[in-house]
Amino acid sequence: MTKSAFITILGRPNVGKSSLLNAIIGEKIAAVSSKPQTTRTKITGIITEGETQLVFIDTPGVLKERDRLSEHMIKAIDSSVGALDAALLVVDAEKRAGEQEKALLRKISDKAPVILVINKIDLFSDKEKLIPIIAEYSSLYSFSEVVPVSALENDGVEIIKDLLKKYAKPSPHYFPDDKFTDQPEQVIVSEMIREKLLELLSNEVPHGIAVGVESMDEHDNRYGEPILDINAVIYCEKNSHKGIIIGKNGAMLKTAGRLARQDIEKFFMIKTNLQLWVKVKEDWRNREGLIRDFGLSAE
Repeated sequence: MTKSAFITILGRPNVGKSSLLNAIIGEKIAAVSSKPQTTRTKITGIITEGETQLVFIDTPGVLKERDRLSEHMIKAIDSSVGALDAALLVVDAEKRAGEQEKALLRKISDKAPVILVINKIDLFSDKEKLIPIIAEYSSLYSFSEVVPVSALENDGVEIIKDLLKKYAKPSPHYFPDDKFTDQPEQVIVSEMIREKLLELLSNEVPHGIAVGVESMDEHDNRYGEPILDINAVIYCEKNSHKGIIIGKNGAMLKTAGRLARQDIEKFFMIKTNLQLWVKVKEDWRNREGLIRDFGLSAE
């Protein structure tokens, strides 16, 4: 009998939600960065093992409403706690429980069982230091399970998958068994490009960046080898940011393009020709039409 479970992944920014999702799925489907607002909308990851399919929804980190984009990000969090079978609250082992975790627990408390995932345990040489952390969070909420993990080192990830299987209910599989995300290929590519820009640029610039993939075309080159041609546009909010993204003699843009191309080739397993352009769209984070165009609307 086939079974399925829907699981949402919640937590404040930079606790490693996207890293955990990538580790669980075994594919890099979510952008990972140390900068806030790396995840801007819901990302679905899927694993099917035997008769059981687990569907994960990665959400943006908790944040305050600063612009129209952040409003959509908060809506994405709210909509992810609707019909689900379990939730993972991911916390940073080095950070104390705060108001953000409490707010998330209030959102989810009557919706589904909550598993506490204490991430980044690789930072602790003495694992006994985790005991007071577990006690602190357990005093806030009656978690169904508590699992210390290191998403970076893939430590504890299999335990999470095994625990979640017990929440699966008899049902059809909602996605093909060989599918691991519902993200369109263009969105995956745009996130790979944005991730590299997040890694390379200063703190101010990345928040005002969006990436749109204009075209993806697979064909054979003159030697009969398959090649993927991708044209993408990097949008920023200020002319000064455009210069930073391009860099001196185009160096920054070339570096971002080279690193993104390596990830794209690894993901799609095909030689790739990636062309990048940079355009200015002033204050796009407050422009509803552009937010929708970039695929960042929660509706």
